Amino acid sequence: MADKGDKETEITSDTEKKGPKQRKSSWGKLRHVDSLNLEAGRIFSSGKGLGSKMDWATTLSLAFQSIGIVYGDLGTSPLYTFAGIFPESIGHPDNLLGALSLILYCIILLPLVKYTLVFNANDNGEGGTFALYTLLCRHVRVSLVPNQQPEDRDLSNYKLETPSSQLKRVHYIRGKLESSEPVKIILLQVTLLGTSMVIRDGILTPSISGAYPLHFSSPSIHFKFHNQFGTDKVGFSFAPILTLWLLLLIGIGFYNFRAYGFGVLRAVNPYYIVHYFRRRGKDGWISLGGVVLSTTGTEAMFADLGHFSVRAIQLSFSFVVMPSILVAYCGQAAYLTEHPTDVMDTFYRSIPGPMYWPTFVIAVLASVIASQAMISGVFSIITQSLSLGCFPKVKVVHTSAKYEGQVYIPEINHSLMIACILVIVGFKTTENIGHAYGIAVVAVMIITTGMLALIMLIIWRTNIFSVILFCGFYGIVELVLIFTSVLSKFVQGGFLPIVFTAFMMGIMGIWHYVHHKRYDFELRNKVSSEYMTQLAKDPRINWVLGMGLLCSELVHGIPPIFPHFVSNIPSIHSVLVLLSLKKLPVSKISEEECFLFRHVEPREYRMFDCIVRYGYMDIIGTNEEFEHQLLERLKEFIRKEYLITDGEATEQTTDDGMGGIIPAPI
Repeated sequence: MADKGDKETEITSDTEKKGPKQRKSSWGKLRHVDSLNLEAGRIFSSGKGLGSKMDWATTLSLAFQSIGIVYGDLGTSPLYTFAGIFPESIGHPDNLLGALSLILYCIILLPLVKYTLVFNANDNGEGGTFALYTLLCRHVRVSLVPNQQPEDRDLSNYKLETPSSQLKRVHYIRGKLESSEPVKIILLQVTLLGTSMVIRDGILTPSISGAYPLHFSSPSIHFKFHNQFGTDKVGFSFAPILTLWLLLLIGIGFYNFRAYGFGVLRAVNPYYIVHYFRRRGKDGWISLGGVVLSTTGTEAMFADLGHFSVRAIQLSFSFVVMPSILVAYCGQAAYLTEHPTDVMDTFYRSIPGPMYWPTFVIAVLASVIASQAMISGVFSIITQSLSLGCFPKVKVVHTSAKYEGQVYIPEINHSLMIACILVIVGFKTTENIGHAYGIAVVAVMIITTGMLALIMLIIWRTNIFSVILFCGFYGIVELVLIFTSVLSKFVQGGFLPIVFTAFMMGIMGIWHYVHHKRYDFELRNKVSSEYMTQLAKDPRINWVLGMGLLCSELVHGIPPIFPHFVSNIPSIHSVLVLLSLKKLPVSKISEEECFLFRHVEPREYRMFDCIVRYGYMDIIGTNEEFEHQLLERLKEFIRKEYLITDGEATEQTTDDGMGGIIPAPI
């Protein structure tokens, strides 16, 4: 029996403080409950993990790293945004103020305001389209693969429902979603669409940098850095360069203010946006595709959330990145008031003479680093989709023991590099690549808005009028205005994201379909309890010493492969564990909540059902580590089961080959 002084095995409920007879009587009332649910009910949250608070030193360290990882794309957008808005000429002088006003409000409303809300929809610290989907799956049964058995809902990081004024609305929406198979399929397809778009961004971002001859090798150089050092060390290596780049943006911006005046700051008045569209008409609407280039890399902030933390990303963006790029755009506008013909090469033309070559070198390095944001995001979301059965098996390398969300995938790394080179060779110019880039950026934003609206309605239970206001405003801005604008460039390069997305969705959709069908087959053909009873009494079966493991993804029942195994090898180990590796739509599960057990009848033959639950960002570890954890948890379960069911019986022990103590057959 376990030592009552041992904190790991001691049960701290009030019933344990009673005498043996009272304790057995109290537990006897629970014996009709499935032992998995009983075991899950004993779990206490450790309070650790992604949800725990970080100290300020760690947060500031992550914020500094995030500058080198997350903001390369967003920080280098001043290189080409004005050229994307005015591909020919500026025209009327007030057009410049209107374009600057659009840029300012686009940065404030999208990366700052909207993604402050989106960050709150993280799934235990993980971001990206799949994190939004899995967050929904944990509260609504919309997953195509069953994953909400009672023992799963007992996890500490599942939230229980509490009554509220919005509960009736939540139940209505949830019922509609759960009862409609087409809605479940559409929701998954939209998730795969957003994921495919982000993966495609991981190709186009390095490609824009590589379109210049000096940058052609940037994907290869960058991927080698990530391979050798990982996100942690790459962040510290690249952050000083990006910080210097952002300081240069501020310095050049203020230089242009001093040289050409502060008159462009009138652009904070949205009056200039209204007159901009009145004056330019259709050309003004088409120019929105260039305006959105000022927010490229915004989705990377959310996709890379697992590499850092919400607070670290918010600090680095609000106090370092956003002020830098706002000053840079205003400074370029001030320069263009005096040199409107330089719009195609505004940034380099606006650099003061002595600073040109140092700035040029830093700009080249910043362009190389710019690909890191989306590449890191691609690694994160592929890891998520891989664990949820939506992507072919690839090797995932965790590059940091301190921050487990930092991952590297060699096969994807090399595939992205090859795809970047093909895009550069095929499109040749940044203008055509930019047309393709705009569609993907806006498409991911639209998908994020739609999924966030569902989360606001069902999980957060936000006031319905606030949800309508949010969806109405961002729906008009992103879907009606910006997305229709970038679609106008479909022939000039916008077709690339559509083709690539269809290809990726095909791969991910087929893989998920096969995963679903396999699970469904095992569910429909699982072995009955009657078969196990007959098998235990069959004299032809040889019982050998040791412990045997039979793996499956079934939560309840024995997989159909078991009878086939026994018919060919009529031998069973003295201890048989039917092991189910259960992937849940949460990012991490504590070790205490990982292993759940039940006896398989007849009990005297020592057959156990074991569910190993883990999140999509958990590390299972080596075979030796896993076996050690399994044995320790199994022995702990047997001790507790013995205390519950046979507390008054004489304890007998036998060597089970595990070095532990188990009840002998009665």
